[in-house]
This record gives sequence, C-alpha cells and structure tokens, in this order.
Amino acid sequence: MATIDITQQSFAQTLESNEIVFVDFWAAWCGPCRQFAPTYGAAAERHPDITSIPTLMAFKDKTLVFSQPGALNATGLEEVIQAVKNVDMNELRAQAGRQNA
Repeated sequence: MATIDITQQSFAQTLESNEIVFVDFWAAWCGPCRQFAPTYGAAAERHPDITSIPTLMAFKDKTLVFSQPGALNATGLEEVIQAVKNVDMNELRAQAGRQNA
C-alpha cells in the first residue's frame, strides 16, 4: 500500500486495523525529512503490506517495536522493515513480562 496520512483522530484506528504500521514524523521545512521521503515512498511501494516521515516508528500488533530519529538510506530502511516483520511478538511480550516481574 502507498503511504497514507495519519491524523491524531485516525492514529488509534490505524494501529487497530493493521498488524504492522510504520509512522514517519516529518516537517516540510526539515531537510533530512525531504531527503528521506523518496526512500520511504519507494520502500512502501516495494512492500505493499507495510502502511502509514525524520522520526520513524514501527508498530506491530499495536506495539511499538522500532523508533529512530533521522533519515535512513534505502538499505537501512529495508533492514528495519525485515526486522519488524521478523519480530516474534510472543517472545517480545515474554521478555517484557520478565522485565516487569
């Protein structure tokens, strides 16, 4: 799916409706944001199962699993996408439970 604009009103619904959501916080006046936009857009086209520019956040099963400020190059973004896809949510929850105990 191509990128979409998420508003404060649609943020929760977007997380509820999708297993994986990448959120890129950006500003028109931000040079690194503008540099990252084509990289992000191209990755979104290559990965139709990833929806949602520079602080990049990724959510899986409504859980924040990645957050990084700054622009990524194409290789870095591909690595993040694959890592998020490969996150074992059961193991992540188990680790969180052990840390909270």
